[in-house]
Amino acid sequence: MTSPVFPMIGTPGPTEILLILLVLVLLFGAKKLPELARGSGRALRIFKAETKGLMDDDDKHKTPEQKQIDAQTWDTQARTTDVTDTTAPQTRPDGER
Repeated sequence: MTSPVFPMIGTPGPTEILLILLVLVLLFGAKKLPELARGSGRALRIFKAETKGLMDDDDKHKTPEQKQIDAQTWDTQARTTDVTDTTAPQTRPDGER
């Protein structure tokens, strides 16, 4: 039994980006696009601030025992993960690196 073959979708090239921009200009108009971009940026900033606030609130309500358990869990995970993987900096639950 063979599996279906799906074409690989890569990153859009310059032609695709220009086509997308042209469609956006046609749909919304050139005057509306800066307003839409500003609104999207504001929404993303608010969302980021709120999620950070929620994570900070969770840390404030933890007991010292819970913080110690989180630190132990972090240490165990750090020992079992590949140390050569440096794709993203990892932070501990208590905010330290």
